[in-house]
Amino acid sequence: MDGLPTPRRYWAIISIWLAISMAVLDSSIANVALPTIAAELRATAADSIWVVNAYQLAITALLLPLAALGDRIGYARVYLPGLALFVLGSVACALATSLSGLIAARMFQGIGAAAVMSMNAAMVRGTYPARLLGRAIGFNALVLSMSAAAGPAVAAVVLSVGPWPWLFLMNVPLGLAAIAIGVRALPRSTGHGGSPNYLSAALSAVMLSGLVFGAETLARGNAPSGTAMLVAGLVAGILLVRRDWTRPMPLLPLDLLRIPVLSLSIATSVITFGAQMLALVALPFTMQSLLGRSVLATGFLMMAWPIAVGVSAPLAGRLADHYRAGLLGGIGLVVFATGLAALSLLDSSSTNADVLWRMALCGAGFGFFQSPNNRTIVTAAPASRSGATGGLLATARLLGQTSGAVAVAAGFHQFGVGSSPALLRIAAVTGLAAAVISVLRLRVANP
Repeated sequence: MDGLPTPRRYWAIISIWLAISMAVLDSSIANVALPTIAAELRATAADSIWVVNAYQLAITALLLPLAALGDRIGYARVYLPGLALFVLGSVACALATSLSGLIAARMFQGIGAAAVMSMNAAMVRGTYPARLLGRAIGFNALVLSMSAAAGPAVAAVVLSVGPWPWLFLMNVPLGLAAIAIGVRALPRSTGHGGSPNYLSAALSAVMLSGLVFGAETLARGNAPSGTAMLVAGLVAGILLVRRDWTRPMPLLPLDLLRIPVLSLSIATSVITFGAQMLALVALPFTMQSLLGRSVLATGFLMMAWPIAVGVSAPLAGRLADHYRAGLLGGIGLVVFATGLAALSLLDSSSTNADVLWRMALCGAGFGFFQSPNNRTIVTAAPASRSGATGGLLATARLLGQTSGAVAVAAGFHQFGVGSSPALLRIAAVTGLAAAVISVLRLRVANP
């Protein structure tokens, strides 16, 4: 693919970065605002969690169906309406006067976020020429990591000067700018025009929602509900595989998973994101309970991780245009695992400098893995299946993050907060396992 002409390419990438930044920010800013929202809407803490869950549930259920829709009708025809839904959902969130209204608005907003996230990889691939794709994906990873890092800080600043609805209203000017630029600059594709597959879409939604939220519910100690959701997800998954196994362009992209380098890259992604989330959930407890750091100090110390990702990801993206992802990813994941192992050795005598260099080592290793791995996933499939590839990429990230969070919840439930160092060692071993799988890609040919 030749990508877009240079001036238009720059405008297109601005629109893409604005959109994905908002979607990622809204995954984290609501967490910080939950106590404030619960108090003002007179809701319990347990009920207020659905402000976060509703958003995640919509994204989880719709990633693969919207990815398939993009392949069918064209990526911009999913991406731009999704961005508009996200802006409208943000307005609805800001205007909500009850918890139930806010939850409904968050689910509506999540539908738009799912459209943006599922199309992100396809839009980047259509914007840049193949020779620059690694570099583009590296900068995309930088935007993602910095948005994730900025979420809690942005929420804290906004809440210190204004009411919680401002958290959602700030999306409006950014979203309108992304739409206005995107209408003129984003790449257009027509899609293959196949007929919609409604049953597969429904099965996919039940499968992913059941597996993700069943595992989270089970980890919180609610065995009956968690088990029921897991069983429903597994049954839906089996039915979906049986239905789509022989289809030429299935909604669950089984055809793409038969490409060895792509399937190995997806497996590496799931395992690595699992290790990362395991560490990121366990680390605040390690620093506050075992090292005696304050909440504010913990937040600033943990920022070293995403900042290091933002530094290393563009560099790795440039190298990925010339060297195999299996090698680059293997190197990055060994560094990542080394940083995790070093974090597990922290104790009450550790200084802030001891924490910072370990955090930076983890982030640098993760960023060095992420850009080459994402480039391989995006380019391993035919261009006509870029939507499905992007859906796979986002789903792998989601499943890995859920697995890591569930592992921490289970560990804390069984052994308490004191198990944090052991969990970090488990994350380090998991990172090494991902490094082995990454290196295995050197044995298979790139498509």
